[in-house]
Amino acid sequence: MPYGPVGELIPSKRILLGPGPSDVNPRVLRAMATPLLGYLDPDFILLMDGIANMLRDVFGTEKAFTLPVSGTGSAGMEAGLANLLEPGDVAVIGENGFFGARLVEIAKRHGATVEVVKADWGKPIDPKDIEAALKRNKKVKLVGVVHAETSTGVLQPLEEIASITKQHNALLLVDAVTSLGGTPINMDKIGIDFCYSGTQKCLGAPPGLSPVAISEKALEIIETRTTTPRTWYLDLGLLRQYWAGGTRVYHHTPPMSMIYALREALRVVLEEGLENRFLRHKKNALALRAGLRSMGLNLLVPDEYCLYQLTTVEIPEGINDQKIRTSLREDYGMEIGGGLGQHAGKVWRIGLMGESSTQANVLMVLSILEKLLTNSGFKVESTSGVRAATEIFNT
Repeated sequence: MPYGPVGELIPSKRILLGPGPSDVNPRVLRAMATPLLGYLDPDFILLMDGIANMLRDVFGTEKAFTLPVSGTGSAGMEAGLANLLEPGDVAVIGENGFFGARLVEIAKRHGATVEVVKADWGKPIDPKDIEAALKRNKKVKLVGVVHAETSTGVLQPLEEIASITKQHNALLLVDAVTSLGGTPINMDKIGIDFCYSGTQKCLGAPPGLSPVAISEKALEIIETRTTTPRTWYLDLGLLRQYWAGGTRVYHHTPPMSMIYALREALRVVLEEGLENRFLRHKKNALALRAGLRSMGLNLLVPDEYCLYQLTTVEIPEGINDQKIRTSLREDYGMEIGGGLGQHAGKVWRIGLMGESSTQANVLMVLSILEKLLTNSGFKVESTSGVRAATEIFNT
């Protein structure tokens, strides 16, 4: 039976500028080599409490219960839906991309009746459509939307949807997998009841945990539900007994090395300062957009709804998607993402998240893309992408 290479694992060095994962701070990688502790060791419990407190700062909440769920962002998505919804409950979910569709699928699998509110891929959900769906359905329990739709790069405004949801006494669930740590969440101010994310994007840690924040209202719903959640591993009532203060009740062995990594990543985030981090993501994204447009490339999402973490570029006619991305990876050690779903083969997704969001990476990807496109027969406009981006950096 072939085992592949059995020597020391030395993967090729990559600059990760796709939709995730992003590059990881060396401090975070070193933290993963920290010796393990028992899952009820007092030192480990102190570490858990510190992580929960730092997560509150990053989510923008003082009251919410926070913890990292074992698993990637999709585990946080399923945990929220599985614990807040019971069979027969009605949910209104916005779908304007690949991950909105995943929300719909998981909610249905847990027995909910789902009304889907759709928008074109590349556009945000219209709050009026959410309101109309709430008026059509009595006793809607939950409204779900994706804050940062990774498949398209759309940033969904939340304030109006949150206000409408509150008026109808429903819970608001928000996917912040690509936005947490790079865009303000302001959970308390906006009125989010359940928010989940992933560690591998703007937080700058490896994939493997899903930070979640749960409002007091959502906790009450979890505690008073009439049926047992269909998931044991993601049962937040049981997990809370392990992560909450006081007597800790063992649930499952946590991935300690990943928890060490998250702790160090959160320290890095808060040392930089959230506002500084938000501004860094914004400036690098604006420079990237200016550079791409100066080369004659079109962007999928209008600026007013475009994520600073992810820019989606329409592939010019006659340019081979796979050839460009393969050359970036094999010749230059750089990864960008291709399109998902209906955009497969039609767009590139360039991520500037966490450690990957740097001025050097912006200038590098623009320079290489310009060269590859020119060699592929695309007539790059006279203004250099690097020059246009540099002008933004110098302002």
